[in-house]
Amino acid sequence: MSTALKYGDNVNTDVILPGQYLNISDSATLALHAMEGIDPSFRTRARPGDVLVAGKNFGCGSSREHAPMALKASRVGVVLAASFARIFYRNAINIGLPLLECEEAVRATADGDTLEVDLARGEIVNRSRGMVFAAAPLPPFIREMIAAGGLIQHIRKTLA
Repeated sequence: MSTALKYGDNVNTDVILPGQYLNISDSATLALHAMEGIDPSFRTRARPGDVLVAGKNFGCGSSREHAPMALKASRVGVVLAASFARIFYRNAINIGLPLLECEEAVRATADGDTLEVDLARGEIVNRSRGMVFAAAPLPPFIREMIAAGGLIQHIRKTLA
């Protein structure tokens, strides 16, 4: 089970990882600054496997890959949003960060709720509220990419 860390609509890449950290390539250092522009307490609140819950258009703004990299490095288990900016969605999948879209689950979830997420079935269970939601499950090839650690690792594994 995971804890929901909830944010609103239009969370952009500049607050997911502020621009001053774009010269950092070390994932552990990126993790220290994830969500810093909107929630400086994120790095102390987030635990491995937690679910980042957000409203519409999560990851809008510039197309920097550093934003999903910082979230993955902080060991967020999945990002659940009402919707994603398309470039953020693709960047996240490419680096192996799982995502699900389910507006109903987002609306019904409060910060601190206990969630269980099944990517293969697209099921979100809110244990705190006794509610179950259905999102479109990630296709098997996307789950394989995520399990491999992202697109590059998946290609390496496939070619090996």
